[in-house]
Amino acid sequence: MIAPLLDVQDLKTHFFNEDGVTRAVDGVSFTVAPEETLGIVGESGCGKSVTALSILRLLPPRLGRTVGGRVLFEGQDLLALSERQMRDVRGNRIAMVFQEPMTSLNPVLTIGHQIAEAVRIHKGASAVAARDRAREMLELVRIPDAARRLDDYPHQFSGGMRQRVMIAMSLACDPKLLVADEPTTALDVTIQAQVLKLMLELKAKTGSAVILITHDLGVVAETCQRVVVMYAGRKVEEAPVAELFAQPAHPYTRGLLASIARGRAGGRAKRLNEIPGMVPSLREPIRGCAFAPRCRFADARCRTESPDLTPIAGQPRHRAACLRLDAVLAS
Repeated sequence: MIAPLLDVQDLKTHFFNEDGVTRAVDGVSFTVAPEETLGIVGESGCGKSVTALSILRLLPPRLGRTVGGRVLFEGQDLLALSERQMRDVRGNRIAMVFQEPMTSLNPVLTIGHQIAEAVRIHKGASAVAARDRAREMLELVRIPDAARRLDDYPHQFSGGMRQRVMIAMSLACDPKLLVADEPTTALDVTIQAQVLKLMLELKAKTGSAVILITHDLGVVAETCQRVVVMYAGRKVEEAPVAELFAQPAHPYTRGLLASIARGRAGGRAKRLNEIPGMVPSLREPIRGCAFAPRCRFADARCRTESPDLTPIAGQPRHRAACLRLDAVLAS
């Protein structure tokens, strides 16, 4: 067995405010193997992005705090490191691509300066060597006339080009793990496809592992080997991508798949299926299965007992947290 590159164990992250405690991530566990692409999916507010920010310890300290669990990266618990030690990890061994590059890029510094700065800090490169590396990275992400564009500012790039710059910056120090948080959400469909294709090509060249956070199951189908489905701060299903799409086991996953647009019928667009009900408040402890109030399979037991992740028969890597698993699979 190959040791996982990243091993997240029972991660719990809470937000504290005047209204009480919001349990944004409530006991999430998963692993990422070297060179693997793992998708984390779920609707807005399910805890996907907070999970990523918790791994890199980028939460605002006065509001959010990881209160339990471990995050082992190459065997080292990131939650036990000092802030100075974490700065050596961020951007160097683990890098992140955010969904809106204009909020991540400094508007008053040139693109070349921002990419080169990371190389100088983490790799100890000279100014000349760091600038050369910045140019190489812009060429790698296929930005035309890269040498000249090093001296341009973020506002001089289109949205798709800015996201390419963010990818170039994140990969400049050859990280072992790239965390991409909704990297194509703000882009049009054509540019989305280009950016995703580019990320996969660069992943293959660099040998890095990728965590792709998205609400788009179509993106997961095209790019990931394995997928984790989250709901209300918890992991409800985990499987190799092909198995998840062939036989979704959790009612929530089935609802997500049913809500994907599937073409037209009789010349008119098919009506999208929606998941009834509302996401539960994360400010109150959730008793039983978090999805029970919205689930057509739920019974009295589902409202009182918290389900464990259970392997699907014949599919040991496919697990779902559902007390009515047999009934769901038989439907």
